[in-house]
Amino acid sequence: MYAVVKTGGKQYRVAVGDRLRVDRLDSKAGASVALGEVLMVADGDQVSVGTPALDTSVTATVVSHGKADKIKVFKMRRRKNYRRTQGHRQDFTEVEITSIGDAGKPKKSRSGKKAKAADADSVAPAPEPDSAVSDESNSGKDETPDS
Repeated sequence: MYAVVKTGGKQYRVAVGDRLRVDRLDSKAGASVALGEVLMVADGDQVSVGTPALDTSVTATVVSHGKADKIKVFKMRRRKNYRRTQGHRQDFTEVEITSIGDAGKPKKSRSGKKAKAADADSVAPAPEPDSAVSDESNSGKDETPDS
């Protein structure tokens, strides 16, 4: 079973037990977090694709926070003696996927006699229109005015 999750403006393909680095999350190490939007879930041959997102959740545990390797940024304008060097280290959060879908949450489904009664009440027959009312409203419009 795997899912495609969107968090931090990027999409990740995740499965239970995977560790991945996402953009920095405001959570402490050891905390449980729900990752952004779930775009797709696949379980064997069953594939569910959201439009744009599904109503399920992917839960992960925060393992650690850190900074990625330094990236050098070099700006230069030719023939102008303009050179600038700068470095950047992106913050990240390492998470481990613990569950995909609503396995840990109880489902909100109605069962028993109350559900059947509620379904029967919600489908009510439409009232029949009076034929006399419709005939009278059209009778004046069909005739031409006399002068």
